Order: sequence, then structure tokens, then C-alpha cells
Amino acid sequence: MLFLCTGNSARSILGEFLLRQLGQGAFDTRSAGSHPSGAVHPCTLRILREVYAIDPTTARSKSLDAFRGQPFDFVITVCDQAQESCPIWTGRTVVAHWGSRDPALFQGDEAEIFAHFKQVADQIHRRAARMCSLPLASWDWERRHQALREIAGVE
Repeated sequence: MLFLCTGNSARSILGEFLLRQLGQGAFDTRSAGSHPSGAVHPCTLRILREVYAIDPTTARSKSLDAFRGQPFDFVITVCDQAQESCPIWTGRTVVAHWGSRDPALFQGDEAEIFAHFKQVADQIHRRAARMCSLPLASWDWERRHQALREIAGVE
């Protein structure tokens, strides 16, 4: 499972860690950026720690190049730019777009920025929880593809 974004500093990192926690080992999750920022946003780390009780010490901003050629069952883009630049995945990779506003671009005081990050994290959490509730292992590629695309529209 790969979460793909542009900077790999917020949304894709949240997807990686939230699905890993919710899936309880059912998903081998990764994240990457088409143009990684090189650092995980501090508020991303704070949300994972304080809101979801997840240890984010292994979170790293990584380039998509590190995963080229690797097979993935699922690739989820979480920003429009990553969706547009998402490479073609060979085989039966299910690709879906779960777009969210970029919390790293939000301007405000510390409390406002945290609240904005939390809204985005909660949205990703709901989507990941929905994914975990589906019987994906028993479905064919087409049904998986349809279900994961539909998740973004269910809020």
C-alpha cells in the first residue's frame, strides 16, 4: 500500500501511519512524494502522537523514486498534483484518489494550524477505517478498484 502526495510531509504520512494502525498488520503501508519536502511537518508528528497515540519516530519524507518498480496492491493519491503526476502502475495495482486540502499550506496561529491538520487527519482516518471494513481479500480487482474510488466520496 502506497500513499502518494507531492511533498510527503503531511497527508501521505498521515495515510501511511493511520492505515497501519487501523489495519493492525493487514496492510504493509508506505508513503512517498513526487517532489518530497525532505522533512515531515511538525504538526503531522504532533497529530499522530497526541490525537492518535501513534509513535511517529520512523516517519520520513521520501521520494517516489525509492519505490519505482516495486509492486503495490494499492496506490492512493492524496493531493491533486500527485494524482496528475502519478506514474502508470503495471499489473493489477488499484489506484484511487482520496484528495484532501494541504494542511501544510494553512496560515494561522498555532491553534488554528493544529485544528486544520486535525480536520485533514480525521478525514484520512475515516477513509482508512472504511477501507479496513471492506472484505478486500475476497474481492476481484474491479470491485476493489471501485470500492477504493468510492471511499473518497463517502464523508
